[in-house]
Amino acid sequence: MAKPTFYITTPIYYPSAKLHIGHAYTTVAGDAIARYKRLKGFDVRYLTGTDEHGQKIQEKAKEAGVTPQAFVDEVVEEIKVLWDRLEISYDDYIRTTEDRHKKVVEHVFETLLKNGDIYLGEYEGWYSVPDETYYTESQLVDGKSPDSGHPVELVREECYFFRLSKYADRLIEYFESHPDFILPESRKTEMINNFLKPGLQDLAVSRTTFDWGVQVPSNPKHVVYVWVDALTNYISSLGYGTDNDELFNRYWPADVHLVGKEIVRFHTIIWPALLMALDLPLPKQVFAHGWLLMKDGKMSKSKGNVVDPIPLIDRYGLDSVRYYLLREVPFGADGTFTPEAFVDRLNFDLANDLGNLLNRTIAMIKKYFDGNIPAYNGNVTAFDAELLNVVKETTRKTEEAMEHMEFSVALTNIWQLVSRANKYIDETQPWVLVKEESKREELASVMTHLAGVLRHVAIMIQPFMTRAPKEMFRQLGLEGEDMSWEALDTFADFSDAVVTDGTPIFPRRDVKEEVDAIQEMMRQASKARIEETETASVEEADEDIRPEITIDVFDQVEFRVGQIVEADKIKKAKKLLKLQVDLGKETRQIVSGIAEWYAPEDLVGKKVIVVANLKPVKLRGELSQGMILAADRDGKLELATVSDQMPNGAIVK
Repeated sequence: MAKPTFYITTPIYYPSAKLHIGHAYTTVAGDAIARYKRLKGFDVRYLTGTDEHGQKIQEKAKEAGVTPQAFVDEVVEEIKVLWDRLEISYDDYIRTTEDRHKKVVEHVFETLLKNGDIYLGEYEGWYSVPDETYYTESQLVDGKSPDSGHPVELVREECYFFRLSKYADRLIEYFESHPDFILPESRKTEMINNFLKPGLQDLAVSRTTFDWGVQVPSNPKHVVYVWVDALTNYISSLGYGTDNDELFNRYWPADVHLVGKEIVRFHTIIWPALLMALDLPLPKQVFAHGWLLMKDGKMSKSKGNVVDPIPLIDRYGLDSVRYYLLREVPFGADGTFTPEAFVDRLNFDLANDLGNLLNRTIAMIKKYFDGNIPAYNGNVTAFDAELLNVVKETTRKTEEAMEHMEFSVALTNIWQLVSRANKYIDETQPWVLVKEESKREELASVMTHLAGVLRHVAIMIQPFMTRAPKEMFRQLGLEGEDMSWEALDTFADFSDAVVTDGTPIFPRRDVKEEVDAIQEMMRQASKARIEETETASVEEADEDIRPEITIDVFDQVEFRVGQIVEADKIKKAKKLLKLQVDLGKETRQIVSGIAEWYAPEDLVGKKVIVVANLKPVKLRGELSQGMILAADRDGKLELATVSDQMPNGAIVK
């Protein structure tokens, strides 16, 4: 009987510079799902890769004095080293400069041209090279790119267009009939309200002002633009449109595309429309996760806050880094990386909880039973049955969380079992039981139940950690035993396993020393990137609140038009609402103290004024990335609103 298939992809990364921990976040998340599905018996295909064409790459290569191919080859080699260090279990790595990809792009383009979904025209608009995006006059912010703040240039050229407008109604219908196609829900709301309902324009899909890309076979002066080129990777890697399309027939449609929220529009509007035009099935799901931010906003080399994963792995081990990435931030929301939180996770979760449970259990089995794990005789002590129930419930909850890509929830459930096992030791007091021969059976049951919990934990953490589970099995004397998910159906069949000494898998760390070390890593990583040729990204100004300010200080405050696309109450916080606010180039979460005056349903759709460059903070455990302006009248707050005609993201002066 053939295994069920599961096809998961990451975005293909742009190799213009070294990747950082934010890129690792996406890829580690995809790896966790791929490993989980393999443990569950699925035939998994995990794809990642690089988007290597475009004007930006061509210009960077020229600056470096090398060919575009040589430029991307060097960066891709560094990316693959990073994935190897993170032990990413990808099954394929697609590069858009490969012949296998180019041939499929040519086939797709000519097919759409022949069918009339692509046509030749002329485009005039403002173009940003770093963003590789055209903008209309109204979309510009202070004459610059609304996405990055980079300068734009007026471009007029002959180009091919894709009839994107043709598919607007069909996309809306698909979104409504497939509620899980876009997750989280707020991303779908954003796509419908901000792009589909206002109407789609046809999309420019070729360029003639540079030549680093796939040429249009029937008109070689045109280079296929990124929308068709890059997005096609998800099917070109499977051999679509070639004589060898067995992989395509086997794995398509993809079960999930993992993307960052900044590219959700390309993957939920442009890509599905292209697939509709090709008469191909759409992916089952696009999951657009949030950003991994720093305390002072986005990672930026000029701020000195770039986090390179490799030094972290070198100092703390791979499992510590993977665990932190997937435990600290609820997948889907924005989160904040701090050295303090990283060290706390190492000390409390890994060293104190899991490491201590393993060390205590191994030591007691060696001391009380000469290292032999006693045979399982069911529930003997008054605490055994409850512990076993927690084991079964943890397995169920972990499976449920993983099916919804709730990695943090899954790990929280597993660590609750770890904590319960540590408490079980205190409840049963094996150091007291050993003193009475009549309690020998109870003592044996305690050791067996602890070993059983550790075995279960080791199996369940395999999607997240690659080395600790194997070391736990080795120390339990189970090396070579079944570690599949099905093995969780058996609680404690140890067959006279003999435990083995081992060094602590997660040693405790000195907090101050390690925080200082991580901060130095960040400074060094940022310094290295400053020395690269890439232009620093636009910086967010520091929050600076004073009793009186001058105009030059006031100019540092950035006010933008935002539209509330989702509003929810925060548990146990009567005055706070959690809002998702569309700022044009991104959707941010903002926590606002307006719950006494506004119901959540009354806020959706309102155009508000947002202080966009405040440092992110946490309020009642929720990340807030800005502030909404409101007026106080006789103790009642009223939101400062703007006309519906003002575009989201427009600067308020």
